[in-house]
This record gives sequence, C-alpha cells and structure tokens, in this order.
Amino acid sequence: MLLKHTDTMTYDALATREVITGTIVALTKRGVTGITVENRTEALEYIKSLIPPSASVMNGSSRTLEEIGFIEYLKSGTHGWTNLHEEILLEKDMAKQTILRKYAVLSDYYLGSVHAVAETGELVFASNSGSQLPHIAYTSPNLIFAVGTQKITPNLPAALVRVREYVLPLEDQRMKDAGMGGSAISKLLVFEREPAFMGRKVHVIFVNEKLGF
Repeated sequence: MLLKHTDTMTYDALATREVITGTIVALTKRGVTGITVENRTEALEYIKSLIPPSASVMNGSSRTLEEIGFIEYLKSGTHGWTNLHEEILLEKDMAKQTILRKYAVLSDYYLGSVHAVAETGELVFASNSGSQLPHIAYTSPNLIFAVGTQKITPNLPAALVRVREYVLPLEDQRMKDAGMGGSAISKLLVFEREPAFMGRKVHVIFVNEKLGF
C-alpha cells in the first residue's frame, strides 16, 4: 500500500500517485523535468535513452545508481560514453588525479540521486566533501537524478529534517561499516530552480521502488 508522508512518520514509505504527480508539476514550474517509471529496470533504460554515445559522463557516489544497475552498466564500457570517473580512478599519480577531478566538473552529463525532494519542487543535496555540488549547481549542462519516491516530503522544512534525521545516520553508519570513520553534512545544497537562460537540462526520474536512503 502506498502511503503519503503526511500519513506516516517513517521515511521509507513510497509516495502516492497523487503526490508524485503534484511534485512533478511543481518541478516543471521550477525548470526541472520529472517523470515516473515503475521499477529500476525502466529507470536504467530511460537513462540510457537520454545520453548519446559520444557524451562524457560523471557520477556521484549513489546507492540508487548502484541499485538500478547504472554503475555496473557504466563500468561495462559497452555504451560509447567517456567514463570520467573511471579515468580518475585509473590515474595513480595523485597530482594528476586531482587535475582530472577538476576537469570532470565539466562533464556533459552528471548523474546521481537526491537526498530529499519537496512536494513544492525543491531538491536537497547533502555532502561531506562537496565534490558533486559544482556539477549540480552550475557546471554540467545535463543532470540526471534517479530517485525512489520514498524521498518525497511535503515541503522544504520536512526535506531538511529527512536529510538530518534519517539520511545522515544511515550514511554515517555505512561509512563506519566500510572502515572510513563516519560521515557528516559539511555542505548542503537546496536546488530551488533551473533558470531557462542557463540552457541546462535537469531530469528527475521517480522510481516506484524504495531505492537508496
């Protein structure tokens, strides 16, 4: 059964069709294209249809991208894209790797997820390093976010609470389990809108599955 977030205090209940539709309308008014797909397979196929073979691609750390199979597909090399993340990891000279990371913010496409989406259309991104934020805020001309509908909240204040009270503890534990000392919110980005004069394309793909945190 699909529940509204206003009907439950849990953060892992999928949003109703009505809520998803309203959120997509709100996103459209803010210059963001939103669509709904039924499952992770459809999400991956839709992403493939958005990115041309010659494009350079950069991705942020994202459990959602892993769960829909995007990371595995990206590593396969069968797509014709330039995988900037792979190029960074293959470079063992740390000075050169730093330069590659700086150039990667100019990727044709940036992919990730969102920590919370308000029904009023704001997108919330939390980060410890901040490495993904330049892409989102300015540099990448095409943004693609895959989002489980459990991340939709009634408004921006509720979205910020979701990030601090739900997402951060889970990410902190995940990092500790990986032997990396935990996590913190060092930078927080509220994406209010994408101005038309920027000429960028921002896609939010809502997936009717619980994905990520």
